[in-house]
Formats: sequence, C-alpha cells, structure tokens
Amino acid sequence: MAEYSRIAKGSFTSTGGAKIVNLPFQPDAIEMWNYSSFATPANHGVPYAYWDAAMGQGFAIENVFNSTPVLTSDTVIANGFSTFAAGQLLQYGTRLGITGITKASAAVVTTASAHGYASGDVVVFTGLFQTQFTAGMPQLSDILFTVTVLSPTTFSIPWNTNQSNFTALSGSPTGAYVKKVLYPYLYAPGTAVISAITTGTTTTIDTTSAHNFRVGQEVAFRIPPQWGTIELNSLPNVRTPGSPIYGYVIAVTDYNTVVVNIDSSTYTAFNSNQTVTSTPGLSFAQIVAVGDVNTGGELISAGSALYPPPIIEPIGTIQVGTINGPAIKGAYFNNTSQGFIIGVGVGVNDASSVLVGANGNTIYWRAYLSDIALP
Repeated sequence: MAEYSRIAKGSFTSTGGAKIVNLPFQPDAIEMWNYSSFATPANHGVPYAYWDAAMGQGFAIENVFNSTPVLTSDTVIANGFSTFAAGQLLQYGTRLGITGITKASAAVVTTASAHGYASGDVVVFTGLFQTQFTAGMPQLSDILFTVTVLSPTTFSIPWNTNQSNFTALSGSPTGAYVKKVLYPYLYAPGTAVISAITTGTTTTIDTTSAHNFRVGQEVAFRIPPQWGTIELNSLPNVRTPGSPIYGYVIAVTDYNTVVVNIDSSTYTAFNSNQTVTSTPGLSFAQIVAVGDVNTGGELISAGSALYPPPIIEPIGTIQVGTINGPAIKGAYFNNTSQGFIIGVGVGVNDASSVLVGANGNTIYWRAYLSDIALP
C-alpha cells in the first residue's frame, strides 16, 4: 500500500440479511471474519471470506465448515460482496409484481415472488389499480414507504388502507408493481410524507418512512388543502414580520413517529382517505427539516467519539452511521453514500452456507482501497 491507500474496519451483529456498510470510499478488497462461527464451529458456518474487485460484483471466496466440522473452501458467485455509490437521484431495484394489498392498518402487501427485502428497506409503488381508474390503491403510488417484513412474499407498510376510498387489491392486477429504493436517504433528515396526524396540545406526526429527526429539530409543514390540518403550514409569523411559523421536535417516539410542540387542538383533522380520482397530480402532506443547522448537539463525553458523525435510523432501534464529518444534531446533511454490501450469497459447493452469517452472529470486517492495482 502506498500514500493514498485507504483502510477501514468495523463490526456488526448480523440479522441474517444483507448488510450495507457506508464508507468514505468504494473498496477494491474486503475481508470478513465471523467471530461466532470461529467460536462455535458448526456445519455450514463461514468463519472467513474475502473479495477482490477483480472477481466481479457479487463474488467471494470463503472458508466453510462441513459436518465433521472440518474447514474447507468454497466460492460465492451471486449475492456475495459488492460495492455501491449512490448518485444525486434515487436509484431502484428490480420491479416486482404485486398480487394483493389488504385493507388494514398497517396495510399488508403480497408480492408475486420472493421480495428479498429486510425490515427497514424503503420501497415505492406504481399502478395499484384494482379496476382501472376507478378502484384500488393508486393513492399510495410514488410515496416512499419503510417496510416491515412478515414473510418472503409479504410485508407491511405504515398506512391505513382500511378506509372508504381504498379498495383491496387481489388477483395480481395488471400494472401493480413495487420497487426497492436502493439509497433512500441521500439527504437527511430530508422530507417525509405524513401518513397520520394526531392533534392536541402537542401534535404527533406519523410518517411513511424514517424521518431521522432529533429532539430540538426545527420543522415545517407542507400540507395541501385536501389533506386537512392546513393550519400547520408555515404561515407568516405575526410577531416577527416576514418570518414563518415553525415547530420544534419535543419527542421522538420511533423511526416514523415524532411529536412537535404546536398546539393543534382546534385544527382541522388530518384526512388520509384520498379518492382514486384525485390521484393524478396528487401532492402529499410533508414534514421537512428547517435550515442547515438546528439546536442540540451530539454528546461528547468520556468514551464517546470526539467528533461523532450524524446518523440515520431506518427502523426500530437500528442506527446507521454516515460518511460525514461532525455535524450538529438534527443538521440537514448530504448523505450520498458509498461503500460495500455483504450479501446473503450461498456457496457453490455448500448451498446451506450464508456469507453474512446467521441472525445474532458477530461479524468483523476490513475494507481496503489501493491506489495502485497491478494487473
């Protein structure tokens, strides 16, 4: 290695699904050690794996235990190690047909084939007509939704479709598709579509995907008239001429629920029961971060990182570090990410081995970028 080579290392607990690792570079070589597999050798366990860019995307070489267990070698030729670089626009995965969506809160989606999603992935729908132009759920099209996986062919989305203007989808309707958004948080906190609003002395906002807000965050609302609760919109502040009215986040309930300090007791109720005929040109209700920096900061104390980068929280308690430098908590930052993915690829010889390991396994990794790569 020479002057401009780069090395990064880290660890994580496997969920059994593909693991995305954000880095400030795209590596040309990756090593992985499964501590759990080393500690307790068992049939199909993969304690060590390696990838080089010359192998091609999705490949890997690995050590794997057989039933004895004795360590042998194997290769992965699909869904192994791969690198990525997000652009300035959203990128999408393979389009999958939809066989049905239930009328429920939360709505459950069934795909025509295995979707391969993990809880926390973000998807977008197109079509969703049960009867063309008159019935179905086209109101959900073009909204980014965080999914909760229920089975290999089903997942739920945070939206109440058990309303009069939604018709359950069934029978694999023509033109109904879902696509994974590969890198949904190019900018964070970003803009989140609102799925529900609970009014009161404080206001609770539910969003369709991760909001990534923090306590102390300053926020604004963009709510078209058909969604109700237009009183939240950032109208001029009568006390400070020329200044809009904003709200502040006072509690973060979970990845897609946040409480702001606005008293909305007398405001119009939120209406997510939009009609099918309103779908063309439908604008969504949104909550957005205000400005580049906001109140509050990341804690710096004994044992903490001195300059912690901002994080995103795609679902539940999962936190994903970004490639950015230090930032004020709640800052609106660029997250056009890059790095690598450890996939769920299986061995050519041992089809029961899984590269990323089983749920709960402790994984260590090291990634390299060499400034000189000889043929």
